[in-house]
Amino acid sequence: MPLSITFHGAAGMVTGSKHLLELPDGKRVLLDCGMFQGEGPASDALNRRFGFDPQSIDALVLSHAHIDHSGLIPRLVAEGFRGPIFATPATLDLCEILLADSAYIQENDFRYDVKRAKKQRRAMTEIGPLYTAADVDAAMTLFSTVQYDTPTEILPGLTLTFIDAGHILGSASVHLTVAGREGVRRITFSGDVGRYVDRLLPDPKPFPQADVIICESTYGDRDHPEAGATWKELLGHVQRVCVEQHGRLIIPAFSVGRTQEILYALNHLFNEGKLPRVPVFVDSPLSINATGIYRKHSDLLQADIRKELETDPDLFGFQGVEFIREAWRSKELNTRKGPSITIAASGMMDAGRIRHHLLHGLPDANNAVLIVGFCAPGTFGERLLQRPETVKLYGEVVPVRAAILSMDSYSAHGDRNELLRWIACQEPTLVKHVFLVHGSDHALEGLRDRYAEHGFRDIQIPELGQRFEV
Repeated sequence: MPLSITFHGAAGMVTGSKHLLELPDGKRVLLDCGMFQGEGPASDALNRRFGFDPQSIDALVLSHAHIDHSGLIPRLVAEGFRGPIFATPATLDLCEILLADSAYIQENDFRYDVKRAKKQRRAMTEIGPLYTAADVDAAMTLFSTVQYDTPTEILPGLTLTFIDAGHILGSASVHLTVAGREGVRRITFSGDVGRYVDRLLPDPKPFPQADVIICESTYGDRDHPEAGATWKELLGHVQRVCVEQHGRLIIPAFSVGRTQEILYALNHLFNEGKLPRVPVFVDSPLSINATGIYRKHSDLLQADIRKELETDPDLFGFQGVEFIREAWRSKELNTRKGPSITIAASGMMDAGRIRHHLLHGLPDANNAVLIVGFCAPGTFGERLLQRPETVKLYGEVVPVRAAILSMDSYSAHGDRNELLRWIACQEPTLVKHVFLVHGSDHALEGLRDRYAEHGFRDIQIPELGQRFEV
């Protein structure tokens, strides 16, 4: 039986990372099991059909905890998967809170849909949420942790090595060696590649020579702004919106990664005496829990950040910041007067408390929304970046008078030059196949051209469901 890869997600799109590896001995290994997001009604249909039998999967290897890479694991288990799930220890800890939060959203959305259907006297088209909290509990029992840079045989003849990808805490590129009668073949899956900038996490690490590479392409057609001025730019937004306009600076941020980056920057500015005395609200129980996990795994942070901990034991907290868990306190933020900074999830603005802050904050021209992360096509965040005159929230048409700002320099994804730097550890003539995933058409084509210029050949952009023998 030939070695093959079938692309069941993030193929010609950014979300739903899911790649099925079929080994010569018949074993099947799934790389990631992510949720499709931002595709409107199509997302639900895609999330309910895997394209393969979950019971046939022998093992799952997870690159990192973001929901577009991990979010369908509970459904995979609910449909019969019983194999081991391999992840780094930090990814395990983050999955515990992220998947539980996702289950809550699934169950809550389903209850809302049932209530709305009854009110409209129509039948439901789908039965049940994607998965439940009980499915998450069952999934978490299957996790097995593997440390970075520790080759581990996960199936007979199949060895896994996790390499730090520098994207979020615990994120990894996946390097697999497949030993068989035809010799050893080496496959590397990038996961999401981080930044080569001086921030919380170390630079992405080089990986061993591979025969086959599956690489993300989120920013494959562009470069990020210079990162050195990021804190100055953030401070400038705070000064203009909060001090000069006495408005609210509303920051939609992913609970894992982006929220901690913003808090670290504000903490640093506070310690230097540069941050104006403006209340800062972190309005996300999930973000609070994730920040606790960043504290727990501080050994994974950059060396200079670890040194800072000797003099500042809390890099994410400072005088004037309030972490909010209670819903009633979250609602109070929308009635208070005066300037403030509110950080809330979700980063793409399709769910979470951020939507309530947008509902109340967008009509005020003194306010601003600062978008600090990638917003996939079809998401509310992507629409807001178009700076429309109005948007629809909770059935209401909301005028957009607040300024819509963005900072690409906070992205946790490497740009095209950083992706080139990531793959530069390889001898191109030894790489037989490169598959580009996790990107829009322009990003995929841009990275394909860039890699081809540097000697890589047989660069494929797979379609959803396409299978390749390698």
